[in-house]
Amino acid sequence: MSMEKIRNFCIIAHIDHGKSTIADRMMELTGTVSKREMKSQLLDSMELEQEKGITIKLAPVTMQWKGHILNLIDTPGHVDFSYEVSRSLQAVETAILVVDATQGIQAQTLANVYLALEQNLTIIPVINKIDLPAADVEGVAAQIMNLLGCSRDEIIEASGKTGLGVSEILDTIIEVGPEPSGSSRSNLDSRSSQTKALIFDSYFDDYRGVVLYVRVFEGEIEKNAEILMMAAETKGLALEVGVLTPKMSSRDSLKTGEIGYIVTNLKTTREAKVGDTVTLVKNSAKEALPGYKNVLPFVYAGFFPVSNDQYKDLKEAIEKLALSDSALRYEPENSPVLGFGLRIGFLGLLHMDIIKERLEREFNLDLIVTNPSTNYEVVMTNGEVKEIKSAADLPDVSEIQEIREPWVKGEIILPKEMIGNVLNLINAKRGHQTNLSYIENRAVIDFEAPMANLLTDFYDQLKSATSGYASFNYELNGYKAENLVRIDFLVGGHKIDALSVMAHRSEADGIGREVTKKLKEVIPRQNWEVALQAAIGAKIIARETIGAYRKDVTVKIHTGDRDRKAKLLEKQKRGKARMKRFGKIDIPSEAFTVMLKRD
Repeated sequence: MSMEKIRNFCIIAHIDHGKSTIADRMMELTGTVSKREMKSQLLDSMELEQEKGITIKLAPVTMQWKGHILNLIDTPGHVDFSYEVSRSLQAVETAILVVDATQGIQAQTLANVYLALEQNLTIIPVINKIDLPAADVEGVAAQIMNLLGCSRDEIIEASGKTGLGVSEILDTIIEVGPEPSGSSRSNLDSRSSQTKALIFDSYFDDYRGVVLYVRVFEGEIEKNAEILMMAAETKGLALEVGVLTPKMSSRDSLKTGEIGYIVTNLKTTREAKVGDTVTLVKNSAKEALPGYKNVLPFVYAGFFPVSNDQYKDLKEAIEKLALSDSALRYEPENSPVLGFGLRIGFLGLLHMDIIKERLEREFNLDLIVTNPSTNYEVVMTNGEVKEIKSAADLPDVSEIQEIREPWVKGEIILPKEMIGNVLNLINAKRGHQTNLSYIENRAVIDFEAPMANLLTDFYDQLKSATSGYASFNYELNGYKAENLVRIDFLVGGHKIDALSVMAHRSEADGIGREVTKKLKEVIPRQNWEVALQAAIGAKIIARETIGAYRKDVTVKIHTGDRDRKAKLLEKQKRGKARMKRFGKIDIPSEAFTVMLKRD
């Protein structure tokens, strides 16, 4: 089919504004999926996506409507998966912006609009859920007009649930959306015979090898063609090419402007990375497509198998997940208490939870996850700058000139009357407001704050302070030198490296007291007294004591022989002292996640 009849588009929105439901109605209306096969959230194929009702992985699908081929990419809405959105945007020309009629513009709506505008995409605004009793269609339309500068008649009213307005969206994509053009996005001559396709997603199939999702910008990729990954410099075979409807449907070739899949004979995850350019071995391209900027994680946690026998399985599982998740970074880690494991980098706490659940469900692993932390820059006295990913890696204090922690630039959208609560919360997290603006009846607070203080419970506290009406978006904003210290935790006099945390000196005492109290709740009582201590260097800043079990050794003595009683109690005391010297305290896995359970 000629390029004039092809339209490539994606759906962007804040979390839970109805992207996947609208995608379902589109597939139903275009006959891509029969009524018998139809189910809700059809593109969210992962068990976790169905269960949580959110999109985690982008999903492409090819549809036909009024003689045109429409290639849709459904994207996630949560801030932790915004890198999936940025990848989708580079593979399409049109973006459908979905806004909930009851909630209006939210933080992630703004973030995704800015991403789409950076790529010069045509934006089609849609107000979804207009059938709900609480829908404020005109109010939300005013917000969209204010944001995009569009006119009222350009905004489509729709309901993903009933299918109202979905055919109008499809018609508008054909009328307004530009046709794909090889040269417009890659700044190359579209008549060039050199084949170039962008890998925007990939995954590992146990039976078929590495499967690539690609957008062809130039040329043609035929079945059984020899292909070359330009950045990785690896060669392979295109064993099968085709489109997703949403099941795999094989074709003889993929041509310029089309979005589809390539089944390769590649066997390892490092040979075809997301953002790489696929070209043919014969007459290969000279220059690669722009690709993507590398997404760097800023939340790190240690993942340890409960049994050391599973370490190899854990490593293989993470390697498979890392193929389709370009943000995952990992390296081996060894703990005296927990044994061998991996230190894994994430984009946020939801990202961490999803990976943990996938490892446990899909690979049947039993895991202990340590407290999440962020990475720090340490300037040594000799001028060298080191990056540390956990408090346990901090060098000797005498060699450190300063410690820098990552700060984020955040954006919170909330009702006007709740501004005071949120400003107090930001100040409590050592942050400060940088700007305050308004979109109709909603306020937008721009602020800066240290990443570490937003890690554990900021989102929960924000929801509590605003009765669930606020939405939050953030991005990394460089490193700042602060008065930071390492807090160590000692259990029975032994330092547990996996529990160490970095904190600002002004907050250290509070954290020390809080964590020792939590540890007292989760570490079981022993036959001897156990001291739980928080320390900065050699200085103890907090202490809790787990009392010993007391067995009444005098219960069988019926006489009032005080000497015999004293003798037995003294013997018990000596036995407990000996146990205390040689006894090993069993620390349960919950102890390593106490920071996540802050009040």
